[in-house]
Amino acid sequence: MTIKTIEIEGHENTIRIDRCYANGEYGARVTILTDEVCRLAASENRESRWAKACTVAALVYGRDKKGRPAATNSMIHEVWTELDRVAGC
Repeated sequence: MTIKTIEIEGHENTIRIDRCYANGEYGARVTILTDEVCRLAASENRESRWAKACTVAALVYGRDKKGRPAATNSMIHEVWTELDRVAGC
């Protein structure tokens, strides 16, 4: 089974993760309404994918006083797993 779209009800808005195809490879595109937040290519390294998962987790769970995602590492990891699932990693 291939997951092509996921919608997550975030802290303030609905976040949509879609599969996209650009530059000859599959990936995931994260949008809020019509604004693109980030793109994740299936070939990106782990550190880059983790950083983008932190960005999306901050949108889903909100931010703490220091500006970090108000989420545990396992919550961020769940977001990362879903991003990878849509991107086809």
